[in-house]
Amino acid sequence: MKKILIVTGGSRGIGAAIARQAAAVGWVVAVNYQRDAAAAARVVAEIEAAGGRALAVQADVACDEDIERLFATVERELGPVTGLVNNAGMTGGLGKFGDTNPAIVEQVFRTNVLGLMQASRRALQAFRAHGQGGVIVNISSTAATAGSPNEYVAYAASKAAVDTFTMGLGKEVAPEGIRVCGVAPGTTQTDIHTTSGDPGRPARVAARIPMLRVGEPDEIAEAAVWLLSPAARYVTATTIRVSGGA
Repeated sequence: MKKILIVTGGSRGIGAAIARQAAAVGWVVAVNYQRDAAAAARVVAEIEAAGGRALAVQADVACDEDIERLFATVERELGPVTGLVNNAGMTGGLGKFGDTNPAIVEQVFRTNVLGLMQASRRALQAFRAHGQGGVIVNISSTAATAGSPNEYVAYAASKAAVDTFTMGLGKEVAPEGIRVCGVAPGTTQTDIHTTSGDPGRPARVAARIPMLRVGEPDEIAEAAVWLLSPAARYVTATTIRVSGGA
């Protein structure tokens, strides 16, 4: 049976690194994106140039109808889904929580938590339909335990919800041969900092990390792809920190 993987938010940063690395070890990859079709196309082209197979699919994970369309498209074009990486997420910008727009907080949770849950629900349906198990990897953050005061408390809270969901769902579906794992990156060199309005954050926080540097997307991807693999067959309901010791 082909290994078919959906990576949400797969057009850039950690998601793109996961898509490329997963394809390199034999996954057929659906690269999901919300807005940047050109970036998703570049990831697909890189995978295909390396001898892999990939497909770009537009969908907003904050929208249930888009999630259904994403899975239906992948199943029609590639085949039964056997893996899902829930990577799509947003910080909602930097600032004190008391000054945060409630609509932004709601959008953070719709994307980071509710969208992730709905995609996981749809993945379970796909796994059960072919009856051969499956793997879900949720991309969390060390912010879930740090709280990120004065920066993005709502984002940190959303990632704490992801960690609890990973643990609970992983235990619930383990008897079915379905694994649910998480990766919690520390500060990583991606454009999420620029999007949040603080492009200099990685350089500023590096001195507080025991390894004295921030992570690279490929380093986070390596952990996620390992969790997708048979080498991690006895790992579920847990989240691995990849944070340089932070």
